[in-house]
Amino acid sequence: MDKSLEEAELHKLRDGIDAIDSELLRLISERAKLAQRVGEIKHGNIYRPEREAQVLRRVAEANPGPLPNEAVQRISREIMSACLALEQPLNIAYLGPAGTFSESAARKHFGSAPTLSPYPAIDDVFRAVEAGNVSYAVVPVENSTEGAIGRTLDLLFGLPVKICGEVNLRVHQNLMSNETSLGAITNIFGHAQSLAQCHEWLNRSLPGISRTSLASNAEGARLASQQAGTAAIAGEGAATRYGLNILAANIEDEPNNTTRFLILGQHDAGPSGHDKTSFVCSAQNRPGAMHDLLAPLATHGVSMTKFESRPARSWSSNFGAGQWEYVFFVDIEGHQNDAAVASALTELSNRAGFVKILGSYPVAAL
Repeated sequence: MDKSLEEAELHKLRDGIDAIDSELLRLISERAKLAQRVGEIKHGNIYRPEREAQVLRRVAEANPGPLPNEAVQRISREIMSACLALEQPLNIAYLGPAGTFSESAARKHFGSAPTLSPYPAIDDVFRAVEAGNVSYAVVPVENSTEGAIGRTLDLLFGLPVKICGEVNLRVHQNLMSNETSLGAITNIFGHAQSLAQCHEWLNRSLPGISRTSLASNAEGARLASQQAGTAAIAGEGAATRYGLNILAANIEDEPNNTTRFLILGQHDAGPSGHDKTSFVCSAQNRPGAMHDLLAPLATHGVSMTKFESRPARSWSSNFGAGQWEYVFFVDIEGHQNDAAVASALTELSNRAGFVKILGSYPVAAL
């Protein structure tokens, strides 16, 4: 094609893009005004996780391409985040310090508008939302490679908080350091889960090198930035924040390594049409008790998606579980207000030693 014709076409295309950008801005501003009016009509909590989940599903179903569903959902999330901030600025607690996967999960779920507050331990994250010091909290609950996060389950059992959402985050682990070669590394920092997720790679690539478990990967990156001869396992965000070289990328042993995070608050989420309910229970101490406990789920056609046992802790005596007994964490499909789920839970409660509903919430978006 003649160069002058190409330039003319480019000019026309750019004019078209400019016109669309102007229209997008007008529509986003109009949306923000509608959101403000909703905030004026409603009182109290304005953030509605079930409503946001419905919006994200709708845009994915209506997406004509060429952008992938994840991209259009991310754009929609940012628009909703900014609109909500006009009426109800949110403060979100997460397992810190800055640069952790928990921070990435918080940003994926809530967008960029909220204030994100790092806390040094999972216990502190729970206490912050329980005390009302933050609007919501984000905590890891399980990893596809290493399984459940025991401390999160124990605190869900013992503290009066509600699960009102979930987010799944693909986790790519990287080895980072101030050093420029693997041969200079004498110690590796990382969270116990991350060290385990990279166990085989570390055995092959850095055999015999000591490993130090810490409360978070970001803390490991911070220490590695200060101590010669050390490295850390963490995400790219931590390398950027602490000015570290990535010596090896994507070192996780499982390529589909994913961590599931829970959104904690002081209220339930309403039905969204595609929900999950989590609860914890104990079985009575008699033969066949476990079979009888779960039978109502099958009777009422409720699917179970997770079953995790944990030793009963000291506070579990308040619910009827004693020393050397176990409690069971269960996820099922559906909202506790759904007729079938409600009937199953009522019947299950009559058979169990105790039942505590942890929350009903929308199934995680992409």
